[in-house]
Amino acid sequence: MSSSPVSSMSAETFGTSPQPLRRLSLELLAIIALKIAALTLIWWVVFAPQPKPDTSAEAIARRLAPAPQAAAETRP
Repeated sequence: MSSSPVSSMSAETFGTSPQPLRRLSLELLAIIALKIAALTLIWWVVFAPQPKPDTSAEAIARRLAPAPQAAAETRP
C-alpha cells in the first residue's frame, strides 16, 4: 500500500518550515502596520476635524443682514 503524502514528508521539512513562515508573518505584520499608519496620516491631513463655525445669533445676523447701500452704489 502506498503511504499518504503527509507521512512521506520528513521531519527535517517540518523543522525548517517555521523560519520562512515566521519571516513571512513578520513581513505581513509590518506591511499591515505601515498601511494603518499611512491611513491614519491621510485621515489626519484630509479628514481631521475642522474648527466649528461661529453659530452665535450675532454671527448669523451679520451673515443674513442686507448689504450696505454704499457698496451697492459703487458698482458700475
